[in-house]
Amino acid sequence: MQKKSLMAVVAIAAVVVVGGVFGSKFLNKEDKYPSRDINMVVPWNPGGSTDLTGRALADAMGKNMGCNIVVTNTPGAGGSVGALTVMKADKDGYNILANGMLALTAMPVLGYTENTHKDWDYYLATFTPNVLAVRADSPYQTAQDLLDAMKANPGAITDGTGGMGSGGHLGIEVLCAAAGLEYKHVTYEGGSKAITAALAGEVDFTSQLLVEMQDMFVSGDMRALANFTADDIILENGTVIPSILNFVPEMAEKLPMGETTGIAVPKGQPEQVYAALDKSFEEAVKSEDFVNFCNTKGFIINGMGRADAAEYVDKLASTVTWILYDCGVATKSPEEFGIQR
Repeated sequence: MQKKSLMAVVAIAAVVVVGGVFGSKFLNKEDKYPSRDINMVVPWNPGGSTDLTGRALADAMGKNMGCNIVVTNTPGAGGSVGALTVMKADKDGYNILANGMLALTAMPVLGYTENTHKDWDYYLATFTPNVLAVRADSPYQTAQDLLDAMKANPGAITDGTGGMGSGGHLGIEVLCAAAGLEYKHVTYEGGSKAITAALAGEVDFTSQLLVEMQDMFVSGDMRALANFTADDIILENGTVIPSILNFVPEMAEKLPMGETTGIAVPKGQPEQVYAALDKSFEEAVKSEDFVNFCNTKGFIINGMGRADAAEYVDKLASTVTWILYDCGVATKSPEEFGIQR
């Protein structure tokens, strides 16, 4: 009996030792990030500027991290459905958000979320300006034609945008506030659907983003009337898109106006997650494939890591939320969320 008991004790000890060794290796393997595919949520339909940037980043960062970054489009409620999906997920780095910062910072004052921009960490990749655009056979030949029509018909001229709080929506609100104009807002689930509506004549114009329409400007299917930067933009075929300042000089202090797109993760991720994201993002925005993508599509690369991005988004949130509140679009005051002018 004593011999059997001793053998049992030895056997148990061996199991504990072996289990400890192999268990330790197993835990270390699981602690390695990433050890499986990452889900990237794009809170808009495919084809818009956020989707384009998100997919380019997913490809470049996935290669650097040695894993697949799978893009999932989850549109709805001004991008908040997808944003909340990521915010509520485990903080383990396996769910990340690709979004435009105008849309993300606008969500709380529009009543979509209680979370604010301060609850996220950011990596900013691209910028593209708003453009006033019409279908090729539109009666509006110039931006001045369109602005005159809006002035003569307050609240009657229709603008199709990617939704409340989208880049297209914020751009037109800034313009109307500066020029004292009114328009009729027609919302769609994402920029690509808004542009399709403008092409089909469902709306008079769209104030969406350059990269979403650049190919159509080159082909002649759409006409670009003005861009929301301080300078004229010349496309590869020689098409000139005049600065909005040629028509509304009062907008000078608000420019450039457009969408800054990148990825975000809820604050509180493990340090190994931040380390991997920091490294892979920095390499991704400098990679040949990503640079070529931006040059082809007309994106401007800004490439801000977490530290610089936090300051940028904080300033942007103040501008965006107060514009929406002053225009009467926001349902809540930015002050409720500690956002100062």
